[in-house]
Amino acid sequence: MELDEMKQAWQQLNQRLEQQQAFNLRLYREGRLDKLRHGLRPLLWGQSIQLAFGVLFMLLGTAYWTSHMDVAHQVVLGVMVQVFGIAMVAFAGRILHLMLGIDYTAQVLDIQRRLAQLRAWRIQVEAPVFAVIGSFVWIPLLLMEIHWEIGVDVWARWPRFVGWLVLCGWISLALVLAVVGLARWTGRMRWITDNAAGKAVRKAEAALEEIARFEREA
Repeated sequence: MELDEMKQAWQQLNQRLEQQQAFNLRLYREGRLDKLRHGLRPLLWGQSIQLAFGVLFMLLGTAYWTSHMDVAHQVVLGVMVQVFGIAMVAFAGRILHLMLGIDYTAQVLDIQRRLAQLRAWRIQVEAPVFAVIGSFVWIPLLLMEIHWEIGVDVWARWPRFVGWLVLCGWISLALVLAVVGLARWTGRMRWITDNAAGKAVRKAEAALEEIARFEREA
């Protein structure tokens, strides 16, 4: 075999190896991205359920305060539940918007950037807001339920009891802040932020990191 023929054979072999490597990389990437999409589905379903409950709370709150407009504190209770429902809808809509904005055919860095936006929103905005709201929203829901079911206006009849409920809300919020402060002090904030981001986001980030690592090593 002449030298030129050997060079041509090596070039063809190298070309085939590169094609095979590119094919393997594509298969690996597609498999991991498919895993990523499936991993984010629970978050998609969860936000859809939150959206539905948000609409329900909006309707319940509106129905309550519009039917008790002659009593100021009952209007306040209804408006609080309505605002909670609006917050649930708005936050679920934001998460869904971020998720639907992910282009799974884009470069890994772009998908990672999108996931970073999703993580930041859940940690920096959603978690603190719902920590505060969740500490207190059960109070108007409880008072409205009692009023609807047995016809007792707890606020008007036992205002001190309502005061105790509010105190429990503040204690609940203080406990949340204490847990966060303890985690920060012990260097375990990553545990807090990972839980706030959610399991689905963490699994998606891990899948992308596997793709990025495979591409670097390929």
